[in-house]
Amino acid sequence: MATGVFSSSRAKISERTLRTDKWWLQPLVTFAVLISFVIYATWRAFENAHYYVSPLISPFYSPCLGKCVPGSSLLGSPFLNFHIFGAATFSPALFILIFPLGFRMTCYYYRKSYYRSFWMSPPACAVAEPHSKYTGETKAPLILQNAHRYFFYAGLVFNVLLTIDAILAFRNPAGQWGHMSVGTLVLLANATFLWFYSASCHTCRHTVGGRLRHFSAHPIRYKAWTIVSKLNHSHQQFAWISLAGVWFADIYVRTVSIHPLLNKYFF
Repeated sequence: MATGVFSSSRAKISERTLRTDKWWLQPLVTFAVLISFVIYATWRAFENAHYYVSPLISPFYSPCLGKCVPGSSLLGSPFLNFHIFGAATFSPALFILIFPLGFRMTCYYYRKSYYRSFWMSPPACAVAEPHSKYTGETKAPLILQNAHRYFFYAGLVFNVLLTIDAILAFRNPAGQWGHMSVGTLVLLANATFLWFYSASCHTCRHTVGGRLRHFSAHPIRYKAWTIVSKLNHSHQQFAWISLAGVWFADIYVRTVSIHPLLNKYFF
């Protein structure tokens, strides 16, 4: 008599799931937030305006690499000019967002989130997915997820640049140090959240302490590994907080750059 998974005596359950709770709510909220951010970021990238008001620059446009507003580029103004057939100029955000979005899209936590909410693979625990075949991340295009470590390294460069932006925000428009505003705190919080997100990343944990045969022979790396491991437990929270921080920082800079009154009191 056959037993086990293929046993003819096993219960045949045709329902997709026997869960009675609102299991669909979390993937729905995740879908709504992520798609809203993608739409907003795309619109802002093509807007190519309202991203700088001295001394604040939007994280979407830093470092400015194209035809930049005077004073907005850490690398010179302009540092590079990109042209389409020698005519139209690309928005700097179209180049900059490739790396932060690449880092998030290949992030282990975000993979779980958008696999569930966009591809329903699976949409929730104990819920059958609609796909009849699953190849994992072994074939194109998902095999490109293996590039996560490289996006992680690129993300660290952007973290440094955004930290410099936050430090420069302690200067007033006249260039005098010691200034602080709401905008200064917004940029500083954004950079801090991004560092926590990167430091809690699984790739960061592996980079710091992976492939070590004897922790006792590497006490500094072991100490760093224990710290990163603790942060790793909160990687999900840091992922969402840092996303909200980047989003809010851009909205804030755009708002004060458009409205002179807000710029006067809250820049």
